Amino acid sequence: MSVKQPIAVLGGGSFGTALANLLAENGHPVRLWMRDPEQAEAIRQVRENPRYLRGIKVHQLVEPGCDLDLALECDMVFVALPSSALRHVLAPVADRLTGKALVSLTKGIEAHSFKLMSQILEEVAPKARIGVISGPNLAREIAEHALTATVIASEDEALCQQVQSILHGRTFRVYASRDRLGVELAGALKNVYAIMAGLAAALNMGENTRSMLITRALAEMTRFAVQQGASPTTFMGLAGVGDLIVTCSSSKSRNYQVGHALGEGLTLEAAIARMGETAEGVNTLRVLKEKADELGVYMPLVQGLYAVLFESRTLDQVIAALMRGEPKTDVDFYLPMGPEA
Repeated sequence: MSVKQPIAVLGGGSFGTALANLLAENGHPVRLWMRDPEQAEAIRQVRENPRYLRGIKVHQLVEPGCDLDLALECDMVFVALPSSALRHVLAPVADRLTGKALVSLTKGIEAHSFKLMSQILEEVAPKARIGVISGPNLAREIAEHALTATVIASEDEALCQQVQSILHGRTFRVYASRDRLGVELAGALKNVYAIMAGLAAALNMGENTRSMLITRALAEMTRFAVQQGASPTTFMGLAGVGDLIVTCSSSKSRNYQVGHALGEGLTLEAAIARMGETAEGVNTLRVLKEKADELGVYMPLVQGLYAVLFESRTLDQVIAALMRGEPKTDVDFYLPMGPEA
């Protein structure tokens, strides 16, 4: 039996660890790179990631470490770094990335540039093969082997097939898409609405209200993505409505947890501190509002949540404005500009 080539996973958070386990369970040696030597040593000693996935055993084929050069000896590299760290980590080793397959797992947007993670990867490593994974993928459920599906998006069909081959398993299925922009935008934008959903749940708003918010969120994020050049049909699949539903419905979602904590009366800083892990939706909200204002895209939920988090408005006020100003058509993906469209 031939020995499989090692695969690198950059980032030892919950999703990076869960994906590393998936790869290892399929027989692939994994080099799990992380910045914290103590965290790496803890995984080596107890075969568990106590900070992010307590109670989940880390497979023996997963080798944690802090040697980035060693990790980048692999031809296939999954990037699970926070959006704020991705460029900082990879730019100094750009010469090592030529020809490699770089698959982003990070659902975020870079502040100031409004670049998606795959666009940063392209900028840092223009001769690499680029892909994006996104979908309704709560890390703990993946690690616990709940039946899960995801999407690998790339214009590189061979890369999609390669990722499908190494990740497909008994409880994890990978579908392919060529709409990398749409898949990645969906993964980033839904984090914003998950904060609102958690806030609504904490305030004991009714199921009708929460359903309305999620459905209008889908229309809103699709409207924005279509304006950017994405396909609206992408948002009808796993990376769109699938990811939006799970993130806006589950207390396991980091962004939902932040919203729920805000609804309980915590400040934004305290809510983030209590969670102890990056909530990409807070960063995305800031840059998304600015971009929507710049482009004139009608996004009342984004505008409203921004006002709640940073301008001391209440969610009741936001919903009241939504009821007054929304378009009267239900499915309005092709109405990019305003409530009168």
